[in-house]
Amino acid sequence: MFQRALAATLGAAIVLLPATIAHAASPPAPLTLTLAIQRAIASNPRMTIAERDIGMSGGRRMQAGVMPNPALSLELDGAFGTNAYQGLDQAETTLQISQLIELGGKREARVASAAADQEAMKWEREAVRLQVMAETTGAFVGVLAAQRRVSILTAQVNETDGFMPMLQKRVEAGASSPSEVSRARLAAELARVDLDKAKAALITARRELALQMGQPEPRFGAVSGNLLRVAAPPALQSVLREAMANPQLTKFTAVKSQRRAQVATERARAVPDVTVGAGWRYYNDTRDSGVVVSLGMPIPIFDQNQGSILEAQENLRRAEAEEQIARNTLISMTGRAYDGLKAAYEEVQRLRATAIPDARATYEGIQSGYGEGRYTLLELLDGQNALSETALRELEALVAFHTSLATLEGLIGRPVHLSQGKTK
Repeated sequence: MFQRALAATLGAAIVLLPATIAHAASPPAPLTLTLAIQRAIASNPRMTIAERDIGMSGGRRMQAGVMPNPALSLELDGAFGTNAYQGLDQAETTLQISQLIELGGKREARVASAAADQEAMKWEREAVRLQVMAETTGAFVGVLAAQRRVSILTAQVNETDGFMPMLQKRVEAGASSPSEVSRARLAAELARVDLDKAKAALITARRELALQMGQPEPRFGAVSGNLLRVAAPPALQSVLREAMANPQLTKFTAVKSQRRAQVATERARAVPDVTVGAGWRYYNDTRDSGVVVSLGMPIPIFDQNQGSILEAQENLRRAEAEEQIARNTLISMTGRAYDGLKAAYEEVQRLRATAIPDARATYEGIQSGYGEGRYTLLELLDGQNALSETALRELEALVAFHTSLATLEGLIGRPVHLSQGKTK
């Protein structure tokens, strides 16, 4: 039977490895989804970039709280001139240290802006983590599906090859035409072509999963998971409520705080800073000395930082619009993923309820009747192809289900609570 042949070849396909790994003394252990996600989070370069962004924002926060450095100046007056001022006899030497004192809360505003920026970077890292998890899950499902496809097509090839002895006996007994042998061989070769394509697709899928985990080439065995399990999704509204906690959306709390702090920073810059200084002056002609005190500040007549304040205010308003765009995008993506999940679930249920049992029963009936001469080889091959295509159709629906599920879980940041799952 096709299903028994499929079951017999499933174990062999599950341990399918690339040639370089298969020749190893001890095959690598199967890879689970949990382990794949752990490796991806630890090795994916996008996570590294997100961590570096947080480190950079920490540096900006540190720098924002630093006070301006004092300035040391040395001034020489009345020297190297003409007549009495030709030398240094009439010179005045001044040594002074001065300090810029920031007013208007500039430093506090800078620190608040940098702190909010760092918080936004942390939310961004969380968004990247969820995206990496979703993409890794999708790649993992792709390998599982490729392994399953190889199993189905391997069973079909073995089943087709199994027709040959029985067909040869029918030809020798005059019950079948010799042309049916050629037809059976053609069907077997076409099945082998499909199998070779499936094996190539498996190699590609394994490479894609390896890249997600930071490996240039796969260094793992077969992937292990229950691709057949499906369950009914929850209501859309509950999924949308959970999606509102997505880091891509919640980060705007920190983004708006940062931009409000930037407005405060620009307003503080409109307040003039004071530079105070103190020093010592020496008079060469009388050999006297004295203390020098200075106080200076700009007069904000022309430049009151109006343009920068306006820019910061507009940037804050832009953040509010960007948040609305992100919310709409999130709702749209969640809705599409949910629709795909629900449609795939319903397709799997329909296939399992009627199409697969009917195809199996039809093929088994034709197979048993073929040996008795009640069916032709063409009918037998048609029945086999129908059962194989139905199994592949179910596989496509399963892949769509689990891919949509991974997308949803990446959007809401937690597992989707499905009903009690059903397996084939």
